[in-house]
Amino acid sequence: MKPLQDIKVLEFSTMITASFAAMMMAEQGASVIKVEPIELGDPMRLLGSNKGGFSALFANCNRGKKSVRLNIKSDRGKEIIRELAKDTDVILCNFRPGVMDTLELGSEALRELNPRLIYAGITGFGTEGPFRDQPAYDPMIQAQAGFAAVQGQGKEELEFVRNLTCDKITAYTAFQAVTAALYVREKTGTGQHIDLSMMDASLFFLFPDGFMHHTLLDEDAEHLPPLSELLYDLALTKDGGLTLSAANERQQVGLLSAIDQLPLLADERFNSIEKLVANIDELGSLLKDEFLKYTSDELLAKLNENDVPAAKCLDYDEVLAHPQYQANGTLDVFEHPVLGNMRRVRFPSQFQGERLQPASDSPAHGEHSDEVLAQLGLSKQEIDALIEQDVLRGRD
Repeated sequence: MKPLQDIKVLEFSTMITASFAAMMMAEQGASVIKVEPIELGDPMRLLGSNKGGFSALFANCNRGKKSVRLNIKSDRGKEIIRELAKDTDVILCNFRPGVMDTLELGSEALRELNPRLIYAGITGFGTEGPFRDQPAYDPMIQAQAGFAAVQGQGKEELEFVRNLTCDKITAYTAFQAVTAALYVREKTGTGQHIDLSMMDASLFFLFPDGFMHHTLLDEDAEHLPPLSELLYDLALTKDGGLTLSAANERQQVGLLSAIDQLPLLADERFNSIEKLVANIDELGSLLKDEFLKYTSDELLAKLNENDVPAAKCLDYDEVLAHPQYQANGTLDVFEHPVLGNMRRVRFPSQFQGERLQPASDSPAHGEHSDEVLAQLGLSKQEIDALIEQDVLRGRD
């Protein structure tokens, strides 16, 4: 039995945040209905690598769901959502503040119909304050939560993490908050409303090490170099690069031994661990040319011999072929009815020592419209009438 078996989820979302959170719930056994706009559906369907009108991004964030194409601005569409909400455990929504309330489908309205309902409202910046109505795309959140500053620390230019990091951080945070609320409901029998902003989730994630220098506020606090300066050295080689982490004196000695540079320890700039840390950038500049004398495999072997933590920087194909992923059973390949052969990453947590079986394929736009409404008790004639009235559509 999967952990979230029998939990029913309604998802109202565009793009990644709520979609990815709901997909993780589906992977753990929840039944997820994704309510999509009638015309284009979730914009993710159209972005990036694609085949047959399906994008890989959409497929990666939406497996295990049923898709319903419903006009929730229409009176009949709202009625259908209310009927679905009566038998739903969780609603995930990532629209701007007030949108669902304007549609009369907000948290208070639906929890009045179903007191056991957990309603998670995900916003970009929060429900109050000067930025509440601002558009919230991942780079905007990265910029305002400090990611660009942290990534560019010690460099001349600000940098982004070139990945939809804040979207996915917020998805994981939403997933954890919802499962915690389900646990509380088991004790109390009552659901609750959850508010979560991308901005808050992202700063919470970044803060422990990224804001070390801004945590201790007394004047006598000693601010040593952050871990990023000690653990994230990049050594460019003849054919690529390694990351190495010589974070203590023994490892620094091992590093210099590996590349025949032990005499540097007699240099007054580096002859104690305190001086070495203080002049770490200068040491890195001196070692740069030494690293370039080796291939990545040669340098990695020398570092391993001297017990210096190091790893080869892998390209995409090397990552996917990594023997540890094979040993862990992390990846598999399956055949999607539209996208054909697809690689996927299986849910990372193992329960009772076993990986969960992946959820079903990601749905076509409106693939389950008729099925979901039939389960509500609507006849074929009633469903056909809704299609005629442009309240509902099935799969194209």
